[in-house]
Amino acid sequence: MVTFLLRRTVPLPLDEAWRRITEWSRHGDVVPLTRVTVEPGPPTREGTVVVARSGLGPLAFDDRMEVTVWRPPADGSPGRCRLEKRGRVVLGWAELEVLPEPGGRTRVLWREELGVRFLPGAFDPLVGAAARAVFGRAMNALLRRS
Repeated sequence: MVTFLLRRTVPLPLDEAWRRITEWSRHGDVVPLTRVTVEPGPPTREGTVVVARSGLGPLAFDDRMEVTVWRPPADGSPGRCRLEKRGRVVLGWAELEVLPEPGGRTRVLWREELGVRFLPGAFDPLVGAAARAVFGRAMNALLRRS
C-alpha cells in the first residue's frame, strides 16, 4: 500500500472547489482511459457508490468506492468526503477536503491510501509515483475546469 497527499490552493470559494472535485463523472473526463458511474445517481450522500472503470477491453478493472463520509462545506466551514475502496483489484481509501484560506481562496487536500491486490510491495514506489502523477494532473484539471 502507498499513501500520498496532494495539496492545492486555488482562487475559488469553498463551495465551488467542492463541487469541482466531487462531481464524480468529471473524474472520468480527466483520468486517462477511465469512465466513472455513480450508483444511485446524484445527489451524493453516505452510501453512494462511485465506480471508476479504467483500462482497455479485457485489461479493464473497476475501482469501486463507497462514500462513507459526506460533509459538504457550509457557512465557510470545511468540507470532507471519504471513499472506501471496495473493489477486487484496487484497495484503500481516499479523502477529499476543502478548507478556507485568506482572501477567498480554498485549500484542497486529496489524501489516498492505494494498493493493488496481487501486486507485491516491491512495486509500491512505482505505484506511488504513478498515482501522484495521475491524480495530481486530475486534481489540477478538475480545479481548473468549471
